[in-house]
Amino acid sequence: MSRGLRRWVLALGLLGTAVLLVLAARGLPAFGGSAHPYGERAVHAALDRHTANTVAAVTFDQRSFDTLGEESILFGAVLGTVVLLRQTRDENRLPPQPARVSPPVRRYALLALPVTLLVGLYIVAHGQLSPGGGFQGGIVVATALHLLYIAVDYRALERIRPIGLYEAAGAAGEAAYVLLGAAGLLAGTAFLANVLPYGTLNTLASGGTVPLFNAAIGVEVACGVVVLLARFLDQAVEIVSTDADADADPDADADSDTDADARSHDAAGEEADT
Repeated sequence: MSRGLRRWVLALGLLGTAVLLVLAARGLPAFGGSAHPYGERAVHAALDRHTANTVAAVTFDQRSFDTLGEESILFGAVLGTVVLLRQTRDENRLPPQPARVSPPVRRYALLALPVTLLVGLYIVAHGQLSPGGGFQGGIVVATALHLLYIAVDYRALERIRPIGLYEAAGAAGEAAYVLLGAAGLLAGTAFLANVLPYGTLNTLASGGTVPLFNAAIGVEVACGVVVLLARFLDQAVEIVSTDADADADPDADADSDTDADARSHDAAGEEADT
């Protein structure tokens, strides 16, 4: 296929997509109108399954397959970052040096850490009841852990951040979502179907599988973000190339140059004696 023909095929594809989007937009309810057929159906389905937060019902029940794709994108992004930013043969890992932190920054960051962690866990646990959920709460939890880096130093963060454990937990969160979806197949319905008892509306146990999917997403997002930031921070704080090591240690270069000059002088002396 020639380049010109490929351009025509691309242009026709884009034109067809644009026509479909325009036709779909023309069929939407008027902006600001009183008719909201999609919203009304979503709210009705959420209340039928005792989920107070309609957004959570859409994300983890009515549209849970799309959510599986979204968390898989994050999982793949973290996995790709781990592979690309791994330590190579021409890089060395240096222990991070203690850093001086301003007393006000240390004080307020240490005060904010437990509060932020508690808020993040609350957002995850109450995702089916109030605005929030696993995605938002997971980000808040990961942020809370990194307040220790701001309040103390990188070594303090490393002590509460065993990367292997967080990598395993992130993979477990992804797997838990898939296994919960497979429970629907075992129950004789569809993949990712809501097969658990719906419980009582406005309680933590309401919504059937929604709080479980929510918790799995929270674990996967929190651990994934921690691992993602760990790889970037390792590159910035600990891992240096061998060239950087040489540049960072001029005394070693001077000593090696002195040794080389001495060896040359000795060789010249031996030739003169001969």
